[in-house]
Amino acid sequence: MIILWIALGIAVAIVLTAFVCYRMAFYANRKRRVPEGEVDLPLGATYEPFHPQFKQWANEVRAMPVEEFQITSFDGLPLHAKYYEFLPDAPIELMFHGYRGNAERDLSGGVQRCFRLGHSAFIVDQRCAGKSGGHTITFGVKEHRDCLSWLDFMQTRFGEDARIILCGISMGASTVLMAAGKPLPSTVVGVLADCGYHSQKEIIKKVIRQLKLPADLLYPFVKLGARLYGGFDLEELTPMESLQNCRVPVIFFHGENDGFVPCEMSRISYDACPTKKRLVIVPDADHGLSYPVAPDVYLNALREFFGEELCLKK
Repeated sequence: MIILWIALGIAVAIVLTAFVCYRMAFYANRKRRVPEGEVDLPLGATYEPFHPQFKQWANEVRAMPVEEFQITSFDGLPLHAKYYEFLPDAPIELMFHGYRGNAERDLSGGVQRCFRLGHSAFIVDQRCAGKSGGHTITFGVKEHRDCLSWLDFMQTRFGEDARIILCGISMGASTVLMAAGKPLPSTVVGVLADCGYHSQKEIIKKVIRQLKLPADLLYPFVKLGARLYGGFDLEELTPMESLQNCRVPVIFFHGENDGFVPCEMSRISYDACPTKKRLVIVPDADHGLSYPVAPDVYLNALREFFGEELCLKK
């Protein structure tokens, strides 16, 4: 009987630890709301110097003509996006934001960048964010299937002659890299991946170590929490694995001083990519700040990579 009670106690401890890990890593609390008229900004000393620029971008984008769309995900969630048209026949960037972000916060600067290149911008609220539904972030496992659903929608909405660039930042970059390894419609002409990770396991273990906790001990509980409470296999597919099947050009950006997703992770993804590719490392840029730190470097790299057919000259 004592052995049974000990076994039960161990089982309860495992399940509870997995639940805590799920809540910390994957659960999205939808109660937080930014007061109307204000701008949601990334927190932390790294981002504070850029807050005026972020506010300006967001307010300018709010004043632009916009078309809104909603589709249903493969597992029944409402997914929301906004479309900002540069010209009716312009290339379109299908853009995905980062972990615990939203389209307006993470991609307003991307909309401005698109227009400087002569691109339209189609910015998505990933599941669990903005006006999209859900409570479980899956680090790209389910999100990359949402990306494929948006591509199907865009082919219907914009036609088979559309030219689409998959674009993502942070977790959004890993999301589009995972999608890039799947069969894509002929409308997809390239991928832009900014500061993404190559492996869900490795980025989670890196964050655990930053918290000064034992990564090798806790990671199995994180993975179990994803399975028990999130209903997904965290290691079902990784960006690095998916890239091996990629058939479109990919340009990678990463800040050399990235304190969240190490720059080395984009180098690993770059090495795994078998297609036309380029890796742009931006000195002195922290996580997600390559474009704000070096906008001309960023734009020129895209013009050189995609060419005049897809990008306006200066």
